[in-house]
Amino acid sequence: MYTMMQVCRELDMTYQTLKYYCNEGLVPHVKRDKNNRRIFDEHDLKWIKDLSCLKKCDFSIQEMKEYLKLCLEGEKTIPIRQEMLSKKRANLENTIKQLEKSMDYIDWKQSFYNDVLTGKRPYISNLINLDNKKGRFK
Repeated sequence: MYTMMQVCRELDMTYQTLKYYCNEGLVPHVKRDKNNRRIFDEHDLKWIKDLSCLKKCDFSIQEMKEYLKLCLEGEKTIPIRQEMLSKKRANLENTIKQLEKSMDYIDWKQSFYNDVLTGKRPYISNLINLDNKKGRFK
């Protein structure tokens, strides 16, 4: 059995997050010790790890609750869970594409700045107009 702090250390999770998940009903069948403190077994630990993964996959708390509900209903809901995961995967792929475009922009801008600093190209700004010959603003 694990205490809340042990689960947090094991899964690199904050105490507040685990407490929130428990209070929101995302950890079913929570057990308590003789002092009424939450304790967790291996199954709980694996499920809480799944919750962390779902959160990283951009599941909202409400979506995690729905996913949990479906899991508790058993094997018959696997197709619905697969569809949920497929939609999240598609959203993540779109996010990755957007991030790659952002990184490409940063790489281009860094290259532009390097070229300016090494004298390979003149500085051009979209914000200010410089009269390059006189070194002053137009």
